[in-house]
Amino acid sequence: MTKQELPKAYDFKSTEQRIYAMWETGGFFKPHNDPNKPDFDPNVKPFVISIPPPNVTGELHIGHAMFVSVEDLMIRYHRMKGFSTLWVPGSDHAGIATQLMVERDLLKTEEITREEFGREKFVERTWEWKRKYGGMIYNQIRRLGASCDWDRERFTLDEGLSRAVREAFVRLYEKGLIYRGPRLINWSPGLKTAVSDLEVEYNEEQATLYYFKYMLANSDEYIPVATIRPETILGDTAVAVHPEDERFKKFIGMKAIVPILGREIPIIADDYVSMEFGTGALKITPGHDPNDYAIAQRHNLPIISMLDKEAKVNENGGKYQGQDRIVARKNIWADMQAAGLVIKTEPYTTTIPRSQRGGEIVEPMISEQWFVKMESLANKGLDAVRNGQIKIVPERFEKVYYNWLDNIKDWCISRQLWWGHRIPVWYCPDHHMTVAREDPTQCATCGSKEIRQDDDVLDTWFSSGLWPFSTLGWPEQTPDLKYFYPTSYMETGYDILFFWVARMIMTGLEFTEVPPFHTVYLHGLVRDEHGHKMSKTKGNVIDPLIVMDEFGTDALRFTLLVGSTPGNDTNVGIKKVEANRNFANKIWNAGRFVINAVEGIRDQELGISPPNPLIPNSYTLADSWIWARLQTLIRDVERQFQNFQYGQAGQQIYEFLWSDFADWYVEIAKGQLQNEVTKKQTVETLVRVFDISLRLLHPFTPFITEEVWGHLRNATRNSQLATLTQDWPTALIVAKFPEPRDPEGWEESKIADFTLIQEVVRTIRNLRAEKNVSPAKRIPAIIASGVRTALAKETSSIIASLAGIDPSQFTISPTATKPNDSIALVAGSWDIYIPLVGMLDFADEKKRLEKELTEAQSHIDRLEKLLSSDFANKAPAPVVAKEREKLAGYKETAEKIKSQLK
Repeated sequence: MTKQELPKAYDFKSTEQRIYAMWETGGFFKPHNDPNKPDFDPNVKPFVISIPPPNVTGELHIGHAMFVSVEDLMIRYHRMKGFSTLWVPGSDHAGIATQLMVERDLLKTEEITREEFGREKFVERTWEWKRKYGGMIYNQIRRLGASCDWDRERFTLDEGLSRAVREAFVRLYEKGLIYRGPRLINWSPGLKTAVSDLEVEYNEEQATLYYFKYMLANSDEYIPVATIRPETILGDTAVAVHPEDERFKKFIGMKAIVPILGREIPIIADDYVSMEFGTGALKITPGHDPNDYAIAQRHNLPIISMLDKEAKVNENGGKYQGQDRIVARKNIWADMQAAGLVIKTEPYTTTIPRSQRGGEIVEPMISEQWFVKMESLANKGLDAVRNGQIKIVPERFEKVYYNWLDNIKDWCISRQLWWGHRIPVWYCPDHHMTVAREDPTQCATCGSKEIRQDDDVLDTWFSSGLWPFSTLGWPEQTPDLKYFYPTSYMETGYDILFFWVARMIMTGLEFTEVPPFHTVYLHGLVRDEHGHKMSKTKGNVIDPLIVMDEFGTDALRFTLLVGSTPGNDTNVGIKKVEANRNFANKIWNAGRFVINAVEGIRDQELGISPPNPLIPNSYTLADSWIWARLQTLIRDVERQFQNFQYGQAGQQIYEFLWSDFADWYVEIAKGQLQNEVTKKQTVETLVRVFDISLRLLHPFTPFITEEVWGHLRNATRNSQLATLTQDWPTALIVAKFPEPRDPEGWEESKIADFTLIQEVVRTIRNLRAEKNVSPAKRIPAIIASGVRTALAKETSSIIASLAGIDPSQFTISPTATKPNDSIALVAGSWDIYIPLVGMLDFADEKKRLEKELTEAQSHIDRLEKLLSSDFANKAPAPVVAKEREKLAGYKETAEKIKSQLK
């Protein structure tokens, strides 16, 4: 084995770990222009991405694999383009998700609830959990080849980010943009916390519509009303009808009696009421319905909350106090039935709000919460996209973004959790509030030392909304913040455009006065091979860790990247990953061939040419063609990268390497290497083309390209072609990305000439396949090449080698005529004649054709019998038509075989 010869097979398991360690210890993930170092140059342009922080206790899933692959591709491309690149890694404390995990663990291991354990001990236990499991996700992200600067890793609850969160809260409070008050919020009884509108999922479910009588005060008359939640009758404060509804006009201004409780409530008129829905009259429960809440605000109605935080009836529910909401529903309906107030029930399909995290039905409830006024923040966010400061890719999501911000509501930022950023507000016994950046020792209003901090924590999205600048040191004006902010791209899934992206834009503009990034790139969801959403219940979840163990990281990355387009969902199946593992093997085998070719000239006295562009005419047609095709590829890839069409770029590189390079040029190079005249230039072309191809492919499949390129570099440096590598760095990760060059004028004719040769080879190969000619058999051929005879003769050895032609029986002539017993083929402007004698064994061929004819005839007989029977009258017309179509096909095949037998 020579010094640089590659092993026969690519062992990704041992290679990936070794290569990643080399990159990390070599400092290749760090920005080459660091503002914290003495040689810093402020004129070098940075390229920065802040990683969408995964949940600290999460495990790698296919969605992580997608965003890590896309972002690493962006980072590697810009690093190779000479930018000072920084990819900031980190994780999110994920308030609800993490707290739930620790609560479940406590119950399972110690059979104790969070409340029994106590807040201080529970928070410490959660930190222990974070320390134990928090590193797992980082190691898994490393497995994907993520070239993050791990020395700049951040966590949303670390000291610096906590300071940023306090600063943001206090600034918004001081500007009058944060307030506390009673508002209707989404309450999750299972999680015992408020959840935002975005964390509520609405599903169509089967429910019951309950019709009952709202009796008028001091009267036997009633208004019929329908509801799906009879228990909320306990919180009713009005009955509403449409002002134009002739059925109920006379009752407007009168009083009705709340069933069972006996409270008097007004009958009001409001345009919101639909005369067509239900009975046309609406019970108004402003404490438990957002539409009723809006009506109550217009009519100054009292707001009664009839449920507590566990969704049990509270003191406003009379005798039902303490009952669960579902139990109370049954009991109140039974009591109303006994009182003669029930009209009927009927099944009804409606949308039910459920907590995205816990799954239980969310309860709209009035609660004292902290809110951010969103109007002024949203206007800034809208302007930044409308005036082009921020570009959203794909553009169609701009409309979705505008629609959400145009209709935004104030943001409820308080959560009734223990794990998270505690709200920086303190209260004294006289109910004064102190809002402070640092923990106070006394009340700012009265000086009382008896102060207690607000129990609530901030919504997780409040801290992650500050992520692009808080991770760089804000509110301090750190060197990192000054140089790396604003960041460049924000790459994430379209499903968190509102949750996260819009909030980062709004807070970035509010606190730093500039957009936090200039481009938002949105990828879609990863679905299974049939386009179905992955779920554990369906059993179609693809575990990226298992896939990487089986096929290698590069195969998974390439599958995700090439299968994706901006903003669209991606279908991924194991077969696709397996096919891309085969592509990795193809690259490896091409690398073995090129390196062996370099080793083959190591000791030969071949003159060394300088690494200039290849000059036409001093190289073979194949050399010129592959170089011209490569230049076209470089231009196409650059254009696709600029348009964010990474999948198309990857596909074009794949096709070039698999087809143009490996299947065509390498096969031709094998012959050229046997010729002393063409040997040196062939090796030089192989090295140059393969080097550039690996550079283009590196952002997609970093491990195999780095490994093969390293061997190529070492082999070439120790050969007669050493000057080719004089500007090659020590690792591919920092090699220069190929720059597009304008065509020089000679390329078109060379590509056209070689395309003609390809057509000739393919045409002869197709005939061989059709006639089942053994690949090892050399056949005779005649080409009538007209005015292109010089080209045909120049490339005759290539055609003979690739099409399996016997050189001693290969005739090229401008005006050759078709011999008897030969097949005529056409490729471009050339006629090709293949004599049957020598190509076929006539006895064997006759036997084969007779066998095929017998088989075709048996199908014809069967189908004619079927179609002449009752089947033609009884079977559905499309089925009969299909059988007739089959019959016509077999008859056509039979006629072809008969003509071949003649």
